[in-house]
Amino acid sequence: MTTTIPRPAWHIPRRLALLAAMLCAQPALSAEPAGAPTQATDAALRARSQAAACTSCHGPAGRAPAGSTIPPLAGRPQAELAAQMQAFKAGTRPATVMHQIAKGYSDDQIAAIAAWFAAVR
Repeated sequence: MTTTIPRPAWHIPRRLALLAAMLCAQPALSAEPAGAPTQATDAALRARSQAAACTSCHGPAGRAPAGSTIPPLAGRPQAELAAQMQAFKAGTRPATVMHQIAKGYSDDQIAAIAAWFAAVR
């Protein structure tokens, strides 16, 4: 026994394609300049994603567990966090693994991560 799948009428795919083309051609309905909200949102998501790597040691959202010898990062001043990371990166602050981790980030990434943790309350 052979099963056949009925084909849709020829005009339905054409109408869907026309509708999709019309929807895609419409300008975004936003009071913000084109691209601005996306860029800010993308930057915030990148900073949060990069900061997520820190949470395996420094705790969820940078809140170290009680009694931990690893310091919390949440809510600390951005300048302090960035300066500590730069010191780790330069090798001027002693560490076990932080100097290796810090070398993997650019100065802009360090600033973004520091800003993200500083904003966590």
